[in-house]
Amino acid sequence: MIKTDILIIGAGPTGLFAVFEAGLLKLKCHLIDALPQPGGQCSEIYPKKPIYDIPGFPEVLAGDLVTNLMEQIKPFEPGFTLGERAQTIDKQEDGSFIVTTNKGTKHHAPVVVIAGGLGSFEPRKPPIANIADFEDKGVAYIIREPEDYRDKKVVIAGGGDSALDWAIYLADVASEVSLVHRRKDFRGALDSVEKVEELSKIGKINLITDAEVTDLKGEDDLESVVITHKASASEKEIKETDYFIPLFGLSPKLGPIADWGLEIEKNAIKVDNAYDYQTNIPGVYAIGDVNTYPGKLKLILCGFHEAAIMCQSAYQRIFPDKKYVMKYTTVSGISGFDGSKKEAKKEVVKSIN
Repeated sequence: MIKTDILIIGAGPTGLFAVFEAGLLKLKCHLIDALPQPGGQCSEIYPKKPIYDIPGFPEVLAGDLVTNLMEQIKPFEPGFTLGERAQTIDKQEDGSFIVTTNKGTKHHAPVVVIAGGLGSFEPRKPPIANIADFEDKGVAYIIREPEDYRDKKVVIAGGGDSALDWAIYLADVASEVSLVHRRKDFRGALDSVEKVEELSKIGKINLITDAEVTDLKGEDDLESVVITHKASASEKEIKETDYFIPLFGLSPKLGPIADWGLEIEKNAIKVDNAYDYQTNIPGVYAIGDVNTYPGKLKLILCGFHEAAIMCQSAYQRIFPDKKYVMKYTTVSGISGFDGSKKEAKKEVVKSIN
């Protein structure tokens, strides 16, 4: 059985940063993730997607953010159970928990933190009758390697941040980028909408609104898409393309966690945001995109904030008789990491003892 101070379910950015905050408090962490590597969606779905709202980084690729987070938590030596899904949770007489994975691996901890992002997920597919015929033959629901589209014709469908961001990014990679959206207004960030409109004006993005991709053509691989304009159902446009990428978001599922007795609202876990992001089960917290509360924003930076607050509460739960006086990392010595893990950790947590 694996024993730890804080068991974190989900090794995405929020879960990884929680390891850092816990490490400052001299708390040991172990992470469970169904994916074979840390990073969550940032590693599995869009490692090369640029992220623009991480403080201190005007732009950072999702995969690079994960690499930096892994480097940041290295001194605290977290454990990982990867490629396994958290299946059941059992509360013990002393208030601690045993979490067992689908492969039977047991983990024991006084605090459990659910940082599972959107949970398990699958892409939302547009209602195109023959779309399955071209999957992996020109149709892709996730962009993992942008260079695959170098000097190719690409049609992207969608009106959210992912569609906008990838259209902007691929404008400098593909030979031709078309962005099709069924409305005139987009749901993404205003800055991204403005960039797309600017690129459209100079001919780097072919912007097609009030229209939908309704059919796909090709002998074997995809050769063209059929675009139907809303103004007239009979007005159809055939556009040659090498790739069609519908980016309509992900359909999230909590999976086995939904059966743990947690209070669920719209496929998210309700937490107490007035205090510490604890769920209705004392000792079980939820941070990041997996939780919900009034005013919730599903942003990575919000998950980082929730991780910091959660760790303070977890420390008091694990050591109810111990007084902890928080000090800034600039005072506690974290900036002095010099390669000696043990000495660095002593510097970071000396104010606790």
